[in-house]
Amino acid sequence: MLILAGLGLYDEKDMTLKTLEHAKRADKIYAEFYTSLLTGTTVERIEEVIGKKITLLTREDLEYRGYRLIEEGRDKVVMLLTAGDPMVATTHVDLAIEAKKRGVDVRIINAPSIYSAVGITGLQIYKFGRTASIVFPEPNYFPETPYNVIRDNLRMGLHTLCLLDIQSDKNRFMSANEGLRILLEIEERRKENVLSEDTKVVVLARAGSLKPKIVYGKIGDLLDYDFGPPLHSIIIPGKLHFMEEEALKYLCENVP
Repeated sequence: MLILAGLGLYDEKDMTLKTLEHAKRADKIYAEFYTSLLTGTTVERIEEVIGKKITLLTREDLEYRGYRLIEEGRDKVVMLLTAGDPMVATTHVDLAIEAKKRGVDVRIINAPSIYSAVGITGLQIYKFGRTASIVFPEPNYFPETPYNVIRDNLRMGLHTLCLLDIQSDKNRFMSANEGLRILLEIEERRKENVLSEDTKVVVLARAGSLKPKIVYGKIGDLLDYDFGPPLHSIIIPGKLHFMEEEALKYLCENVP
């Protein structure tokens, strides 16, 4: 059997009892933290909770050699742990599909993810459109896709969740400040008047922790704001219901 299990959003305490029970019975446990990361804990603390050694996988291990996990699951109970929910990343969906094709049983254990955690802002989940990913620009590489997603969602009155780049192998996590500057730079290039320093956004930092930071304000006022340690996410609100307006007023820190 191949078990895909989520660890939740922040630390080892987010792990469900179901995941813990299956981990204690698993023959081999792997984990990957390149699609997302639990910033409130360490691999060692997770190992201590489950009482077993965890083998860490890199992006290359999973994307190019992940089928070895499936073959190992033919005669063993193999578990792959991920931050958030295991089926949010397409890599894990592909793994589950391939396991089914090869006749290996698959068990999926869901967990809290950023897609459920954004509800803490008071914005209504069903009013979110496509998700945008903002990545670190590289030489000759500056994707403008997030701008297109935000533009299209705003035209429909929908909110946009922007996930910020993670390079866990370099211990590099994009801050909301960096993400906002990248969006403004794309606006400067495109000049379609989708965003400006007067655009109001929500920044959610350390979702899943007991003390997340939720800030609502204009982009220009948040460019140098200290949101604290990672992980950060940005939400571009669309058309607001009056209850959402109240939620942003009372559930978020309003700047200024």
